[in-house]
Amino acid sequence: MTTELFVDTSGWFPLADARDRAHAGVARSLRDAVKNGRRIVTTSLVIAETHALIMRRIHRDAALSFLREVRRAPHLVVESTGEYELNAQRDWLERYDDQDFSLTDAVSFSVMTERGIREVLAIDRHFAVAGFAMLPATR
Repeated sequence: MTTELFVDTSGWFPLADARDRAHAGVARSLRDAVKNGRRIVTTSLVIAETHALIMRRIHRDAALSFLREVRRAPHLVVESTGEYELNAQRDWLERYDDQDFSLTDAVSFSVMTERGIREVLAIDRHFAVAGFAMLPATR
């Protein structure tokens, strides 16, 4: 059985910016996951959020390059989020109302739970708060 690794916006963005302090650790973790045959999973919300962030902080060309790479990646599954959004509100946003989880975070948690994914490539502490193991572990 192929194990899956979820990638959050906070995992994708450092890959697009070699100057980001998390770049090396995130790149190594993703490279190791793919080399070990892990399927990479993310959501359409994460892709949209990452595209917007790259466009704002780096450049439009880098954002378009990110989308091209997503489209070409054979090991990547992008989950459409519509079916998860209402459950995410109930299961994560309302149940954990003392946390400042975004809807994108909550949908990611729902997708991870549904698919049985326990590890996430992220530097967003919300994933640890929600009970998921974060890579790179050194961050």
